[in-house]
Amino acid sequence: MRFLCLHGKGTSAAIFQSQTTAFRSKLSNEFTFDFVDGFLSSNPAPGVDLFYPPPYYSFWNTYSVADVRKAHTWLRQYLAKNGPYDGVMCFSQGCSLMASFCLYNQAETPNQPLPFKVAIFICGGVPMQVLEDVGIDVPREAWEMNDKSSKALAEQASTDAILKSGLNRWVNAEGFIPAGDGPLDHKNVFGLNFEEMPQHLRIMIPTVHVYGNKDPRCPASLQLVQFSDPALRKTYDHGGGHDVPRKTDVSESIARLVEWTATAATVRR
Repeated sequence: MRFLCLHGKGTSAAIFQSQTTAFRSKLSNEFTFDFVDGFLSSNPAPGVDLFYPPPYYSFWNTYSVADVRKAHTWLRQYLAKNGPYDGVMCFSQGCSLMASFCLYNQAETPNQPLPFKVAIFICGGVPMQVLEDVGIDVPREAWEMNDKSSKALAEQASTDAILKSGLNRWVNAEGFIPAGDGPLDHKNVFGLNFEEMPQHLRIMIPTVHVYGNKDPRCPASLQLVQFSDPALRKTYDHGGGHDVPRKTDVSESIARLVEWTATAATVRR
């Protein structure tokens, strides 16, 4: 299984490679990973420069539809030159790039298969601007949650927060995550009504969704889960924030999910 790996905003291929070393070390040589830098230079993501030197990259610097579509053009060109890939593995903005790519494919060319068989999303979501552009109603509540959680992420991931609180900086504000472990209300997943969502706007390949319940952007991850096929997805809460914990149990669990994608891809052929 060959995976294309797309990093978060203000990081790099080398940083994403480092972030995923722990769980990738538990996989056989059957799995290979191609880490690629974004095509735009970027300032470092909050707190990243404490641990990793430059350069830093992104796939877009604003969330305009035009900039997202430019990233899709880059992605198609990269896939044509360097593919094929069996799957994609993404973190944060990389997830936004890949999820939006999938949704536009369904909205505009639904009979054209995606150029990969599986997708692994880590701490990611879909830009609200993209949802509106493909015809999905995005109520004010969803926009407010998006803005609130994005601001909280910037604050909790900052250098000051890291130096002051370390891992304890990851604290979800009240209302970010529903109480208890019960199922989400599909009529209101942080403002989005998935019972009224067009059925063709789904990611119809096997997906893995890894997120942390202390991540301020966890609502976006849970919204992205709803765009996948329940029969073709696996979810995993790593219990942390907007990162990939290196703890042994977390690494083992994520590695098993990566292995599941190989089986799922085979079944779907």
